Amino acid sequence: MISLYLGLVAALCWGVHDLCIRMVASRMNVELALFTVLVTGLAVLAPFAIAQGDWASMTPTGFGYSAVAGVTYVSGLYAVYRAFAIGPVRLVAPIVGAYPILSMLWAAVQGRMPSYDQFAAVLVIVLGVGLIAALSDEVGHAPASTVDAAAPTVTKRTAIFWAIGGALGFPVTFALGNLGVEHGSELPVTLMTRCSASLALFVVLLLGRARPQLAGVPWKILVLMGILDVTAMGSVQAAARYPNPEFAAVAASTFGMLTIILAWAFLRERMTPGQWFAAALVFAGIGYLGH
Repeated sequence: MISLYLGLVAALCWGVHDLCIRMVASRMNVELALFTVLVTGLAVLAPFAIAQGDWASMTPTGFGYSAVAGVTYVSGLYAVYRAFAIGPVRLVAPIVGAYPILSMLWAAVQGRMPSYDQFAAVLVIVLGVGLIAALSDEVGHAPASTVDAAAPTVTKRTAIFWAIGGALGFPVTFALGNLGVEHGSELPVTLMTRCSASLALFVVLLLGRARPQLAGVPWKILVLMGILDVTAMGSVQAAARYPNPEFAAVAASTFGMLTIILAWAFLRERMTPGQWFAAALVFAGIGYLGH
């Protein structure tokens, strides 16, 4: 199923992307990091979209959906960056990755009602990511000013709050992007979405009182993140042309599991047996959807 495969490509890209977030977001300005990622992706995508995109098929409605999708996307991605700046991967990634249930509900509203076994598979995926969040017993970067015993709990709640924001932003963006593709074409919609997201964040940076420090910024990592992010988003939006595009969003949600495993392997973040079991549930659900 092409939609599922496109989602898995997105999952791989976002898995590595989010591992990089964990490496840089806690030690630099979040807005600057995100803006660099968005602009890099825009620079990579623009030549292909301008040359190969079916711009003649774009309608005002398609442009409108793309513009709004950009705002929701940058909002969700900002929330994800904030969450990774203070919480460990094993807590943040599963919560963000729980968004497929909203994508499936949107598909049902549009008349693409999933079968009982498909819906059960999605529930297994959501259960798996939820278990990892429930089994997470600590957070990563507590603010230096909070040294009392309640600080870990407060920081965990803050990380969960931002992670939920990211989980809400992604399905809305995917839905708007798919609607944009229905009234246009994949490459133009993806490009306009990223333009809108970059412009919205640029305005936020201009209005900000504090100017971000440029010294010590890991530009190479941010450029890589931009390439991975635009590839992932383009893969999910390309699924709008194939049957069951919501499956791309479901498959893409496994980026959280990939990020957790990568963090375990490279950042030495601890994984309990229960969390490994939850990860197995997620991959089993994705495997069933693709059978």
